[in-house]
Amino acid sequence: MPPRPFRRVVTGHNAQGRSIFVSDGPAPAVFDRGAGATGLTELWETRATPASNAGNDDPTLGQPQRLPPPKHGSKFRVVEYPPDSKRVAHLRAPGASHDSKSEGYSRDLGNARHPGFHQTSTIDYAIVLSGEIYALMDEGEVLLKTGDVLIQRGTSHAWSNRTEEPCCIAFVLIDGTREGKSRRS
Repeated sequence: MPPRPFRRVVTGHNAQGRSIFVSDGPAPAVFDRGAGATGLTELWETRATPASNAGNDDPTLGQPQRLPPPKHGSKFRVVEYPPDSKRVAHLRAPGASHDSKSEGYSRDLGNARHPGFHQTSTIDYAIVLSGEIYALMDEGEVLLKTGDVLIQRGTSHAWSNRTEEPCCIAFVLIDGTREGKSRRS
């Protein structure tokens, strides 16, 4: 099932410098990776800090979908996680982006607790919009429910939806560094 549409309202400035609504409608950058995969909607992106508010171009258009934000930038997205009963098989499929033979392992522990384990050099603010999901770390896990917030600070992590309903999470990803390590591309 394709990701649900999210209404996105974007503000900007006209030629006289007055505030205006630039767009109001479904977010156009939607990535449907197929049955059992996460659906992803890119809501906005910045390419520098401080962020530029010049112009009215949509930075989510014409870009390939990629996990991290641009160097010194940010991303705002919504991810819809299907139940693990569908998603895990997709993640373990040959050639999957988080194939358990590569990124799926908890690197420090050398095990395959969940094939979705990955790590980015970002600080992420995650807000559960609907459903519930487990946030997994190398050591431990926490159940997050609608309205809960997780601050993910460059850690190895995975998401596990153990219900039979989708879980929808809004993420703000901001470029950063991991402790003592440079940014990975």
